[in-house]
Amino acid sequence: MWDPGELVNRRRSAATAIALVCALTVLAAPGQAYADPSPPRSEQRLQEVRSEIDALYRKAGAATDAYNLAEERADKQSSEIVKLAKEIVEGQQRIEDLKRRIGAEARAQYRSGGLPPEAKLMLSRDPRHFLDGAGRLREGQQAAKGLLGELSRTQTDLEAYTKDATAQWKRLESSRKKKEAAKKEIKKQIAAAEKLESTLEKEERERLLRMEQEAEYRAQTAWLDSGALGDAAGRATKGGEAAVAYATAQIGKPYVWGAEGPGSFDCSGLTSKAWLAGGRVIPRTSQEQWKQLPRVDVKDMRPGDLIVYFDDASHIGMYVGDGAMVHAPRPGRDVTMAGAGSMPILGVVRPDR
Repeated sequence: MWDPGELVNRRRSAATAIALVCALTVLAAPGQAYADPSPPRSEQRLQEVRSEIDALYRKAGAATDAYNLAEERADKQSSEIVKLAKEIVEGQQRIEDLKRRIGAEARAQYRSGGLPPEAKLMLSRDPRHFLDGAGRLREGQQAAKGLLGELSRTQTDLEAYTKDATAQWKRLESSRKKKEAAKKEIKKQIAAAEKLESTLEKEERERLLRMEQEAEYRAQTAWLDSGALGDAAGRATKGGEAAVAYATAQIGKPYVWGAEGPGSFDCSGLTSKAWLAGGRVIPRTSQEQWKQLPRVDVKDMRPGDLIVYFDDASHIGMYVGDGAMVHAPRPGRDVTMAGAGSMPILGVVRPDR
């Protein structure tokens, strides 16, 4: 049985650990900088490399969002095509049945001698037979009109289904092309980032990591000091608790673009699966989560809310309380806990509002 109190304690311990690690990094940085014999140009170069790597991974993240959206749409379009194909088959079978019934009516009339039913009725000398025949004639005429009307409606429906299926197929092909283009862009940007990182010496990569940690710590500290977080003491709903429990349980699993578990995740794959565990189906991508889910003020955040980052909504994480969030950062990194204000916040959305 999951204990909410235990998770709160874990989140607080994690948030404290984040702050402690970052603080130790900052405290250690001046001594390291003092002992480092590298000229200022090397430090400047690392800053430039860091900015370039970040930009490349940001582009890969945006392309991943485009890939995920195209994949989601392709899945929906495929399902719609299957549904329409079933309706087309049923419509064709219905038309064949109506044609057989209309043909049977025509053959029956032919076998009756070719005289129109009205003429036969007028030749009848028995008044009772005449009245009975008149009633049957009206019923037969109405039935014939009904069959023809149903045939016409079914043919119209069949044409509409076929037209819709053709349109869905074209949209499916468009989504597939967008998906492939996004896939190429992702691989291109990740390869460029990895190539740039490979040009660094081991000591430079370590310094680069420290610079990233320092930058995140400074951003988090400035965000907390600004008072933007407010009290943010709202309690998670039952669904929010389940979503947070799922997300935090994935810590340590690798980021893989397009992945949504169970062994790996991208940023929106993690949040969408976490909220599925919380009983809510939400859009697959960070941009669609930002567009479609209800928004709340940062100061009103509660655990389970989703924090959207950067102007293009290309990254997303889940708030877990105490100024911390859990997210899948980027290729080469694992799902982790981080400061909620360590990146530029675009806004906050609440799946269970």
